[in-house]
Amino acid sequence: QVQLAESGGGLVQPGGSLRLACAASGSTFSAYDMHWYRQGPGKQRELVAAITRGGSTNYADSVKGRFTIARDNAKNTVSLQMNSLKPEDTASYYCYALIDYGLGIKREYWGQGTQVTVSS
Repeated sequence: QVQLAESGGGLVQPGGSLRLACAASGSTFSAYDMHWYRQGPGKQRELVAAITRGGSTNYADSVKGRFTIARDNAKNTVSLQMNSLKPEDTASYYCYALIDYGLGIKREYWGQGTQVTVSS
């Protein structure tokens, strides 16, 4: 069982920055990939950024060059540094993990989400 808890959301003006953090507990954090998703008002949930257990990253085109995902395996945390924020980045942001336990068993875990509002 894994618990994910996001923090760091809030209200920021366009062009500003925020740093989200996700703390994981309950399993071997370094052994699985981590993701950030978001869901804006009236929109489907979308993948924002991902980082593999080996540290490789990928990003949605809409956030490339502005957002940075990183992980700290010693602290069981994954972060999302968001710079040059735009109103269209307004969304609830969710931490997500898909863990492969072997023998065909995979489980999904979601955090409760943290709200990011970009507005003047």
